[in-house]
Amino acid sequence: MGKQLLLDLAERAGWTGAQAALGLAVTELADIPVWWAAPVALALASAKSWIAGRLGRKGTASTLPATVDPASRVV
Repeated sequence: MGKQLLLDLAERAGWTGAQAALGLAVTELADIPVWWAAPVALALASAKSWIAGRLGRKGTASTLPATVDPASRVV
């Protein structure tokens, strides 16, 4: 596998894990049923998407700046 693909996979897996962990932490701290973790994680995913739209390269889901985004082509 290419280095760029591995970096992209690592970034996506990291964000997914962070969103799930934060969703569970929020439900635990708020003392609400754990099934609320899924909607909280979806809200976090929407926030990540909004951030990616401002920081990352257009047309990608990366939150990395375009200069270091592994999905961006180096020209």
